[in-house]
Amino acid sequence: MPRLRSRQQFQAVLANAPVAKTPHFALHRLAPGPAAEGSSPLFPEPGPWLGVLVPKRWARRAVTRNAIRRQIYATAPAAVALPVAAHVVRLRSGFDRSHFVSASSAALTHAVREELQQLWARALARGAHAATGHVA
Repeated sequence: MPRLRSRQQFQAVLANAPVAKTPHFALHRLAPGPAAEGSSPLFPEPGPWLGVLVPKRWARRAVTRNAIRRQIYATAPAAVALPVAAHVVRLRSGFDRSHFVSASSAALTHAVREELQQLWARALARGAHAATGHVA
């Protein structure tokens, strides 16, 4: 599955309201649209695209950000299950450091994975036909 790389790709997807939310994550989706004449399309390949946004504001340590990023990519449904669209998973609040003392603890990994599976389930239940809209 291709990953979002450029700032323009992220901005285009994040301009839409989240299609699914959990306490710590939000999933934004942008359905493919026609490209303007004379411009290169933001998403040249057809199919689902995936981007991850884990700001320092919510995960101070790089090891935590990288662990969360790895869990997002690992839990993402297979390309056949995702609708043809660009998706961005955004960390929208931090995990309590008093419960997860270690930045890459097994408890944090388990909590992140469980919440991401809920996020993907909500997004897939919402259906492939609704590429933009309000929170599920």
